[in-house]
Amino acid sequence: MIPTPDEAESDIDRRGTFAPGNRLLGRVIGCSGSKATISAFAGKDGNGLAELWSVGRLISISVGPNRVVALVCSMETASAAWSETSDNVMHIEVELVGEIHPGVSGKTEFSAGISQYPYLGAVVHRMRSSDLAVIYDPGVIDTAVIGKLTQDPTLGALIHVPSLLSRHFAVVGTTGVGKTTAVTLLLHKALQADPSLRVLILDPHNEFAAAFPTQSVVIDTDTLDLPFWLFKLEEFTEVLFRGRPPIAEEIDVLRDLIPEAKRMFKGSTDTALIRRGPEKSSLTADTPVPYRVADLLALIDERIGKLEGRSEKPHLRSLKVRIQAAINDPRYEFMFSSNTIHDTILHTISHIFRIPGDGKPVTTFQLSGIPSEVVNSVASILCRMAFEIALWSAGGVRILVVCEEAHRYVPADPKLGFFPTRQAISRIAKEGRKYGVSLGVITQRPGELDPTILSQCSTVFAMRLSNDHDQEIIRSAIPDSSASTMSFLSSIGNGEAIAFGEAVAVPMRMMFERVSDDVLPRANSGLQPVHKGDPNSVDLRKIVMRMRHIDDSQRPQAPQPAPHHHPQNEQLPSIDPSDEFGAAPARRRFSDQESYAPYAPDRGYSAPSSEPAPAAPRHELNSLRSSLLKKPLSSLLKD
Repeated sequence: MIPTPDEAESDIDRRGTFAPGNRLLGRVIGCSGSKATISAFAGKDGNGLAELWSVGRLISISVGPNRVVALVCSMETASAAWSETSDNVMHIEVELVGEIHPGVSGKTEFSAGISQYPYLGAVVHRMRSSDLAVIYDPGVIDTAVIGKLTQDPTLGALIHVPSLLSRHFAVVGTTGVGKTTAVTLLLHKALQADPSLRVLILDPHNEFAAAFPTQSVVIDTDTLDLPFWLFKLEEFTEVLFRGRPPIAEEIDVLRDLIPEAKRMFKGSTDTALIRRGPEKSSLTADTPVPYRVADLLALIDERIGKLEGRSEKPHLRSLKVRIQAAINDPRYEFMFSSNTIHDTILHTISHIFRIPGDGKPVTTFQLSGIPSEVVNSVASILCRMAFEIALWSAGGVRILVVCEEAHRYVPADPKLGFFPTRQAISRIAKEGRKYGVSLGVITQRPGELDPTILSQCSTVFAMRLSNDHDQEIIRSAIPDSSASTMSFLSSIGNGEAIAFGEAVAVPMRMMFERVSDDVLPRANSGLQPVHKGDPNSVDLRKIVMRMRHIDDSQRPQAPQPAPHHHPQNEQLPSIDPSDEFGAAPARRRFSDQESYAPYAPDRGYSAPSSEPAPAAPRHELNSLRSSLLKKPLSSLLKD
């Protein structure tokens, strides 16, 4: 028969094993290698014992001088119902986590292994606050408090910051549970612990700029300057083919001609000698050396003009059209923004990776305005450059790359995504720890993330996940001794997480501390705010101009008519393209046909002029075209 609480507690008091206030919860009635069954007693009046049991709490089992730590997994009554008139017996299933024992120095310590298993009839008590502090103490310096323990809010949740950064980390959770806020807190703690750290955030939703108002530099489509010659061949072809499968013949042409264009920029004229000994040249299509697109187009024209190789002429013409279409696309202006090509790699690296930082060690790279077919190439360049900077600085630069929505860049399906991006991120995950570059992965779908990347993240903060497949992925990554902890993933609250890995002592259920409003992440499109909830106050003309990538900051504003109700048969005012886009382009790009002279080995090459070429007014061409269309066909033939 199970003793009453008063009898059992007085027995424990006579033994003098436990301090006052640690009430008896029950006794062990079954034990296996990893789990134990506890029988608990609750009187008909409740007497407070039933309220002390709950799934997810830690309890201790007295075994000699040690206290075995166990996690409550499930509970049920011995009978099928709860009696209001008689005493109730509960059966509780617990998972053995570790044990607290006196250390060699006499100080209480916690170990994950079990040296003495509970015997039948062993006494079970609720966990002391002092024991919880011992369990979750990392036992090292350089720790940071990121929140509170769910079981005891008076105790802080501690992480070891160097382990968090050097061995990568991941924050997973469904939409709306507070992943971005949690990452903001972790990054602020990391910067406080290591002020020399440089943080690059790939931000697809433009949320992190508000989280670091004084510590970050925001790079968007207006301030981005990423020259095309920094792109590797695979990254450049991804831009040209706009995500479609590339054509092998055109790639071979680029692989041959881009190194020649780079030599032309460096001033080498003995191209015949270079062609005879290409193995001695250090310039390849992937070398980050400047070149002019005009030179590349001139080399393509030269090859088209040759008599031999007629079969490849369609591919050459197609490639030329692709290049011209890309450089004339206003969305790609961050790549082809300058008429004059200079070696600006030092300025680009200094600006993006904050070397020196000038008091702003964080770069929020806003990807929402970049064309979707170029996002993969840009992410590939940034991750590749981060690794190379850390590698060639010999540990002098510490870089943390944070990938928001990481499943977009490194999906689980190898056939999806962009291989150079996957390769660059995988290289950081596998080798970055040796050279001082770290990875932070944020995703709401861990099941769609490359499992190799997730397995390299030694610390994981698992927030609420509702998808069974996502839960199974995280469950496979957590240590076996705490596998049942993952059963709570579908029901934990917002801002709550289960942390496990190198940065924490044992898997812990914790609540992130609140972030102050001045550093709270929020979506920001970079535009001036409008009156919320009032569509009548929105300027539709400005919306259309932004869709067409027209800069209206320098354009004189036309007088707006007084707002009034439009009748159903009245049309809204139209937008004349000639008024919005101008009679002619403000400047000609350096890649236009008239701006370069075809290159030939037997004569010199003149660099393109940066002055815009005169162009015929567009409205005269429109009027001429209109007049011709209005004439009958017979009159045109007579003329």
